[in-house]
Amino acid sequence: MKCIIVIMNIPSKHLSGVDLDLLPVLDALLRRRNITHAGRDVGLSQPAMSRALGRLRHLFGDPLLVRQAGGFALTPKADRLAPQVAAALEQVGALFRDVSFDPAVEQRTIRLVAADAQTLLLMPEVMQRLSRAAPGIRLAVEGYGPETIDHMRQGRIDFTFALSSTSLPSGAESMVLGEDRLVLVTRRGHPLAAGPVTAEDYARFPHAVVAIFGDGQSEIDAALAARKLSRRIAISTPHFAAALAVVAATDYVTTMSEALARRFAGPFDLAMTPSPLAPQPLSITLVWNRIRSADPALIWFRDLLRDVADTVYRLPADQKTKA
Repeated sequence: MKCIIVIMNIPSKHLSGVDLDLLPVLDALLRRRNITHAGRDVGLSQPAMSRALGRLRHLFGDPLLVRQAGGFALTPKADRLAPQVAAALEQVGALFRDVSFDPAVEQRTIRLVAADAQTLLLMPEVMQRLSRAAPGIRLAVEGYGPETIDHMRQGRIDFTFALSSTSLPSGAESMVLGEDRLVLVTRRGHPLAAGPVTAEDYARFPHAVVAIFGDGQSEIDAALAARKLSRRIAISTPHFAAALAVVAATDYVTTMSEALARRFAGPFDLAMTPSPLAPQPLSITLVWNRIRSADPALIWFRDLLRDVADTVYRLPADQKTKA
């Protein structure tokens, strides 16, 4: 129980007086930031959860959750406790878990953060395999946001997707799933569809850009600026599929994943040409918190996801866009 003593910051001589049943309650409250939802997670009524929160506040000498508009916010102390409590529960749970893992009987939810590009490319095959091998495993996918790193650190999400060039937070581990690259995408009858495309061509036509974090595709703009060029952004959206649909109906252009553009080239009647501004391949990477590394269900799911990604990102040589 040493990990619990450290995490709860309580002298060991007082540990015998601490109700350790409060630990999963505390974890649920810190993850959910909602008394009712946390109570459902641990099987307690709202009055019982309110009493438990009062005991936790007394135990830690801190409010832990503070009411604000729209719900509760964590105090600084609670924010520091969240990842430690999650790690403690993982370690304690491991003491009592059977080392064997059977996906056919596993019952749990795996939470991912992904853009619609990964969802569209990977999830159909992933869910097909889960329905056969692990019908009790459910996936919950949410979009990227400013809180994504904190949610991973707190154990509220299990995986997120990134590029190998993305700086990872401390405590994160990663695995490369495959390679992709950026291409310029237009409708099939577009003046640029036949290629080749130059940097000057980028500046001639309005762009539909995908801005997951609200920053646009800044590497494209930097490459244009180095050539004393700029582009006009006609629409900015966080959804890759929306950008493709807009390009299919206009003379706009967009720059995005070759694998995704190829998947929808037929339905949207699209053309792809190599990008002179982003010629380097992209390594698609799966990221998770180190405290989740030993979870057998997540290890199994990582392997499944890697197998699916290998079929998505490894295109036949005669189908790849020629540079």
